[in-house]
Amino acid sequence: MVNFKKKIQIFVDGANIEQIKSFEKIVDGYTFNPTLFKKLGASNYIEFAKDILIHTNNKPVSIEVFADDEENCLKQARILKNLAKNVVVKIPITYTDGQSTENLIKKLSEEKINLNITAIFTLEQIKKIMKTVKNTNHILSIFAGRIYDIGHDAQEAMQKINKYVHNNSNCITLWASCRMVYDLISAQKVNTDIITMPPEFIQKINNFDKTLDEYSLETVKGFYNDAFNSGFKI
Repeated sequence: MVNFKKKIQIFVDGANIEQIKSFEKIVDGYTFNPTLFKKLGASNYIEFAKDILIHTNNKPVSIEVFADDEENCLKQARILKNLAKNVVVKIPITYTDGQSTENLIKKLSEEKINLNITAIFTLEQIKKIMKTVKNTNHILSIFAGRIYDIGHDAQEAMQKINKYVHNNSNCITLWASCRMVYDLISAQKVNTDIITMPPEFIQKINNFDKTLDEYSLETVKGFYNDAFNSGFKI
């Protein structure tokens, strides 16, 4: 049994409407991107977003632009912002050519549009935009899971990022691209403000109430039942 007291906000990443309803008492917000919308079967981006927003009970919902230039990102961000008061507009930290979106972030900040600045991997990327965002409440989404994917210690990186962000701004840090349920504990240990978790990980949080022996026995029974139901013989 894990002694875990929740001090971090949990956002569910890419939930469908039924999952949004079932997690309503557990999660503090919702995040989406074009890839997740496609996975969820969206055909019309705006209409699908409107349908999602009906069920989110005014909790923050991050929805991402997908243009690749400042002019069209501005247009898309304004449209998304006007869908509902709880929309947080997701903006990537760079365009696909690697150029910083700092000027876009500056313009949207001046329009008082709440932002989730996404696909951040390094402290240097944050330092580059700090002058622009320091007096905002923007969410800075650091892709901790993908940092792990390329052999770096994401928890160590997040600890440094959290300290810098909290000491130098009003921004909110977010542990993104969760790779396992334990990321919830890791993120909280280093004072991250928010973690995004896929629906299947949200469901597993209840396992924190189990002991290792209980979970071991449950695993053994699962293997046995699978073998029995398959009709295998040796």
